[in-house]
Amino acid sequence: MAETQRSKFSGLLREQIRHEFTAAQQYIALAVWLDARDLPRLAKRFYRQAIEERNHALAMVQYLLDRDQPVTIPASGEVRNDFSSVHEAIELALTQERTVTADIEAMAKAARAEEDYLGEQFVHWFLKEQVEEVARMTTLLTVVERAGGNLFEIESHLYRESATEVEEAPDMPPVAGGKL
Repeated sequence: MAETQRSKFSGLLREQIRHEFTAAQQYIALAVWLDARDLPRLAKRFYRQAIEERNHALAMVQYLLDRDQPVTIPASGEVRNDFSSVHEAIELALTQERTVTADIEAMAKAARAEEDYLGEQFVHWFLKEQVEEVARMTTLLTVVERAGGNLFEIESHLYRESATEVEEAPDMPPVAGGKL
């Protein structure tokens, strides 16, 4: 079944573009909040995460363009800028990633129900990505909890972790305008 403008899948995909841009803005807000507290490693993690979310949104845009579907770039949603602790900030990020996972699962379910095999294949990469994102954010929250308020332990953990960072997956769908 060819994708249509009115399919549930394409509607969810268009909504997800907004969610991804909102996630990017939220991660910038988190990064700035952390930067203002002299936590450069944590801030860097979220600045980089913001770029990733932007790239995800634009991969979705590129998919719609490639399928000859109309694209409208939406405004982003509300962004929170203040937190009572690093723990609260990371908790928000984990909640956001879990919400995105549920959204991506709904897109996959809609594509499958509509027998949109191209849409289902496209969403497959994002499902795999969300497993990684939730796991990374869960680990970060665990590190924050184990640090027991010692923010330097968190920064040290991220410094050690940066020595083994892996480049972004080469199988990521193409991004409109190119990846940053």
